[in-house]
Amino acid sequence: MPLDPPLSALLDRLNATPAPRILDTDPDVLREAQRRLGAGITAPETLAVGSVEDRTVPGPAGEIPVRVYRPAVAGPVPTVVFFHGGGWITGDLDSHDDVTRRLCRDVEAVVVAVDYRLAPEHPFPAAYDDCLAAARHVADRIGEYGARPDRLAVAGDSAGANLAAVVALAFRDEHRDLAAQLLAYPATDFDGDHPSRMQNADGYLLSHQDILDIQTLYAGDDPAVRACARVSPLRADSHAGLAPAVIGTAEYDPLRDEGNAYAAALAEAGVDVFARTYDGLIHAFLHLFRASPAAEAAVTELYDQFKSRLA
Repeated sequence: MPLDPPLSALLDRLNATPAPRILDTDPDVLREAQRRLGAGITAPETLAVGSVEDRTVPGPAGEIPVRVYRPAVAGPVPTVVFFHGGGWITGDLDSHDDVTRRLCRDVEAVVVAVDYRLAPEHPFPAAYDDCLAAARHVADRIGEYGARPDRLAVAGDSAGANLAAVVALAFRDEHRDLAAQLLAYPATDFDGDHPSRMQNADGYLLSHQDILDIQTLYAGDDPAVRACARVSPLRADSHAGLAPAVIGTAEYDPLRDEGNAYAAALAEAGVDVFARTYDGLIHAFLHLFRASPAAEAAVTELYDQFKSRLA
């Protein structure tokens, strides 16, 4: 299908100013650019939820900041541990506040957003270690969160979806219960040959060169590290026994095919999978529901599917 018209107009504006090469740019400059981009997309009003609290949880290198969103419903509810996107380099609790508020509201779950350490100052495995530690902490103290021990889930977008996928693998291997995983346009295979990388190489917010630079800053150049399951979950020895998965990809996203390959691998292993490639959409569409009716419909469907697995 053609590119969604509102997103086409957005890309025209963004592509009018060439983006700097990630590998050659100070990470703080990249983070500020991401904040400005997000501010230009997000509406000034915030989505209402029951309550929001910033706190910390213990991590392998000190306290990890988290933000706890509680829905405006009474009684025990599911709990979702959310990991933000941003290529393991940018993003924080504020960059995804709109996304996590909507997730909390629509799924009627406590959402615990994790502000993990970022590359290149803290390359792999720092983000993985922080996210796994936060998820374990929430699981062990579920009474402080949604209070339904059988309804703990993980979620994330892009790099955060990668982290959600690898945490789900770790929970399976540790024989911990996990009710579901929501993976929006996940990065799943660092060195695979996926046609969408080149089909959507430029002009769609995330470029092929961006991906190469991001992967280098996060996981370095060692093929063994890049191929390990904690970095490339598609390459795990087995996907059997994983939590039910809701996976959304975008037609005009270089990560499309590896996300679809991960959905196929889980389904082949007998995992309950809902997977959809959304026609006309681009990377980061979880953020774009205010700008695009097509993105709004995609987010609604993904959250509905996720909620149904947490009922």
